[in-house]
Amino acid sequence: MQSMPCAQWLKMYDLLTDVLVWVKDSDSRIQYANRAFIEHTGLGSLEQALGKTDYDFAPRHIARQFLADDHKVLGGEVINDRLEMNVLRSGELHWFTTNKRPLYDHLGRRIGTCGISRHLHKTSIMLGPLASIEKPMEFIRRNFTQPVQVSELANLCHLSVSALERRFRKALGKTPKQLINQLRLDHARRLLVETDLPVYLVAEQSGFSDANYFSRQFLAEFGESPSCFRQAFR
Repeated sequence: MQSMPCAQWLKMYDLLTDVLVWVKDSDSRIQYANRAFIEHTGLGSLEQALGKTDYDFAPRHIARQFLADDHKVLGGEVINDRLEMNVLRSGELHWFTTNKRPLYDHLGRRIGTCGISRHLHKTSIMLGPLASIEKPMEFIRRNFTQPVQVSELANLCHLSVSALERRFRKALGKTPKQLINQLRLDHARRLLVETDLPVYLVAEQSGFSDANYFSRQFLAEFGESPSCFRQAFR
């Protein structure tokens, strides 16, 4: 059987309406993106996307994380089914799961990255393990900057706290508290870039009652202090 030209294979990804697909070179410039990716970013067409980086269409704090991911993947790491919230064109936050891999040339050298990100609100994946925790996940999405008790989340599913935590670990690989902490840190990262709020208020408005604890968690998650992260954008 004759091989199908690469361009025709790539066009198949346009049929995936719930999955963003992209390919980047070693400088994180887009070399290919499917229709769902184009619609998600609002770029209009593939031609308008080619050669651009995430800084051209994503909020700066998110773009910085995406490029940091690219750097890690070019170093040989892989990203598997990472749960994250991304911003839609409407400004709404929605759940996505993301996978990223390095690309190699014929000599085995890493020359770029590729990835897929699945929009969970559009996909049948919610019929799997995630379906059993959809209500607490939605509650977390809407209220993660406020005090959230795990017992409150368990009541939404009529489960015990231990049973809910088991379901979270099975579906997401993390506990409800770990997920809430991740979302709060992502929110804080946005506030550090988009506002001039002092760090203690960033912590407070992101759901952290202790600014010192927030700074330690931020350093552990992103490899730099909140002040250093902010300074990188000044």
